[in-house]
Amino acid sequence: MDSPTLTIGQLAKATGTKVETIRFYEKTGLLPAPARTEGNYRAYAVDHLNRLSFIRRARDLGFPLEQVRELLALADDRTRSCSAIDAIASEHRREVERKIRDLRKLKAELDNLIDQCSCGTVDECRIIEALSPAT
Repeated sequence: MDSPTLTIGQLAKATGTKVETIRFYEKTGLLPAPARTEGNYRAYAVDHLNRLSFIRRARDLGFPLEQVRELLALADDRTRSCSAIDAIASEHRREVERKIRDLRKLKAELDNLIDQCSCGTVDECRIIEALSPAT
């Protein structure tokens, strides 16, 4: 008995991924090319669904595509130590922490600008002044 297959639309719906993104993942090798039907339509298997779900979850967590590629390669070898996976996740966490620090600085700058606003005229607006090029 053959296992059920999915069309690209069904795969997209099942994973919340745009069809164009699925094609991109195929083109870049993150998702293997599926078999084709007699009518030359893509026929995705459960393995494609699982792999795409993995990619989506990793992307939702902010992993860049190159790290997703590395994680997939490591996940494909179930007997390996997971230390390399831990290293990738730790590197990503450091990047997330850096972004959080940068966003906190940005928030402080915006708070400062907003606090200086006296809600007068645009001509007196400190926010517009801070955004405008120095003349």
